Amino acid sequence: MTELSQSVSTLILALDLFGTMAFAVTGAFKAIEHKADIVGIIILATITGVVGGTIRDVLIGHFPPHSISNPLYVVITVSTGVAIFFLYPKIQKHWNLFLKFDALGLGVFTIIGATFAYDVFGLNFLAMTLAGMLTAVGGGILRDMFVNEIPIVFVKELYASASFVGVLAFFILLSVNVEPNIATFVGIAITTVHRLVAMKYNWNLPKVREKL
Repeated sequence: MTELSQSVSTLILALDLFGTMAFAVTGAFKAIEHKADIVGIIILATITGVVGGTIRDVLIGHFPPHSISNPLYVVITVSTGVAIFFLYPKIQKHWNLFLKFDALGLGVFTIIGATFAYDVFGLNFLAMTLAGMLTAVGGGILRDMFVNEIPIVFVKELYASASFVGVLAFFILLSVNVEPNIATFVGIAITTVHRLVAMKYNWNLPKVREKL
């Protein structure tokens, strides 16, 4: 067991559950926008909340995935879906809530995915990047596809790139022996802030220029 798994295992579980809730909120909002009923809201909240982590666990060889072995994950997504169903009339004007939860979920899931990979493979940048980014974007991609939208990660602002920057910062901090708790929170903060700033200033990656 590595230093990271020894020192922050409880923190990692708490953050993973929080990230699940944050992404479940985005799934519930998206479902309501597309006129889904309460069952559809719960399903999309659950898909958005657990798919990224499930992909991560399959990638690093953890069976069964945490979303199946630990019922708290599904309890959180279902509870979140029900809560948003009832609260939506009061919060529907607060679109920024959706965007902030999406950014925070991106930050949390990016670093959580990277830490799980580190726990299995050690300081392996490729494994940490794949696990972190797949954890962060997997649920959001399916969320958007289920409502027949092009996934936001492919078309708008800095999303996957923000996740990559967060993993890179986390990797560098661990490489220079920064205390794991600090590296975790710094990585989450960098990813989240990167995403929020990109949304505020409408930063986008280059796209193909159409012929005039």
